[in-house]
Amino acid sequence: MGVVLRSVLWGSAVGFVLMGALMTIGATAAAKSTDPAAMTIAVIIISGLILGGLPGSLVGLVIGLIRRSINRPRQAMPFFPMAPQQPYDMWSEQVERCAESARRVSAAVQTVPASAAKDWLLRISEQLTKELDDVRGIAQLGRALGAVDQQHPVYQRLLKAAHDFKQFENEVGRVALQMFDHPELDDARTHLEMLEKQLPQLST
Repeated sequence: MGVVLRSVLWGSAVGFVLMGALMTIGATAAAKSTDPAAMTIAVIIISGLILGGLPGSLVGLVIGLIRRSINRPRQAMPFFPMAPQQPYDMWSEQVERCAESARRVSAAVQTVPASAAKDWLLRISEQLTKELDDVRGIAQLGRALGAVDQQHPVYQRLLKAAHDFKQFENEVGRVALQMFDHPELDDARTHLEMLEKQLPQLST
C-alpha cells in the first residue's frame, strides 16, 4: 500500500472518528426519549462520513503527497568529468600564424587566371608551404629548451618568421591582383622574380 493511500485512509478514519464523537455528544444532548435509536445512529454515521471522513481524506491526501515527495530518492546528477585544460603554448600560436598565411597564399594563387605566370606563382606558394617545416622546427627547439620568456632568442626568431610570412602574404596578394590585368609571363616576370627573392628562407 502506497504512502498516499495510507495517508488518505488514516485521514478519513481520524476525521470520521472525531466528527462521529462530536455528533454523538451533540445527538445525546439533544435527543428526546421518543426518538428512535436507529435514526440517531444513522445521523451520526452519515454526518461523520460527510463532515469528517471526506475532509479527513483530503487532508490525508495532501500529507501523503508531501511525504512521498520527501521520501522519493533523488536522482543523482550525471557526472561529466571536466576536460583537462591544455596549458597555453606560445609556440603553437606563432606556428599557426605562419600556417594561416601559407593557406591564404595558396588560396589567393588559385584565383589567378591559368597561365605560365600562374604556374610560377604556384611553385612559389609550394616553397612557402615547405618553409612551414622549419617554422615547426623552431617551435620544437623552443619547447625542448623549456623557454617561457617571449624575449628568448628562439621565440624572437619565431616572431620574425610569423612577420615575414605575413609580409609575403601581402606581396602575393598584390602580385596576384596585377596578374589579373597582365597574366602574360613576360609582364609578370619582374614581379615574380622579386616575389621569389622575398620568399621567407628560414633554413638558410
